[in-house]
Amino acid sequence: MKKFVITIAREYGSGGRTVGRMLAEELGVPFYDRELMRLASDESGISETLFAKADEKIKGTLLWRAFRKSYSGELIPPDSEDFVSNQNLFQFQAKVIRELAAEESCVIIGRCADYILRDMDHVLSLYVHAPMESCMERAREFHPHLSDDELRRLIQKIDKRRAEYYQYFTGRNWKDADNYDLSFNSSELSWEQCVQLVKAYLDIKMGE
Repeated sequence: MKKFVITIAREYGSGGRTVGRMLAEELGVPFYDRELMRLASDESGISETLFAKADEKIKGTLLWRAFRKSYSGELIPPDSEDFVSNQNLFQFQAKVIRELAAEESCVIIGRCADYILRDMDHVLSLYVHAPMESCMERAREFHPHLSDDELRRLIQKIDKRRAEYYQYFTGRNWKDADNYDLSFNSSELSWEQCVQLVKAYLDIKMGE
């Protein structure tokens, strides 16, 4: 198979990250999630802590209230006061994502990778979702002490933050199926079936 990149946007508790990791293992390619912040830190010289603080936490900042600007790819130079702004931190992550996509096959979780790589033909973009009850069941494994109401609010809060992050940097609706090659309900399938579904789609799109 030719070089490929799989990007995965996912609702919290849908298992998108699990599917992504299993895909990477089965296909024998690198898996990138929070590792992207370390790579962006190495690229920019900016502390990884700053990337972590800005990661998917845009709403409420002065930058959010002032304006919304989609990704342009233009980096702010080190001598600028905005060098460590949320906008520039995102631009460095985007630069790393594009470099990885140009160099190797891999699986990338979140961080608007589908939008950043939208002009590349060898990219398969996914959106993984599931009904709330299914997401709650899976999320409970990581939050066993939360009540049903608390768990539901946590899921809604995380998904709202992800949607705002995506809209801020892309100008698009995170849940819009038009943004992706394939959207699917993971609650109807086992993890292995999810992997096989994506592999089948990948073979069709990327096959010779």
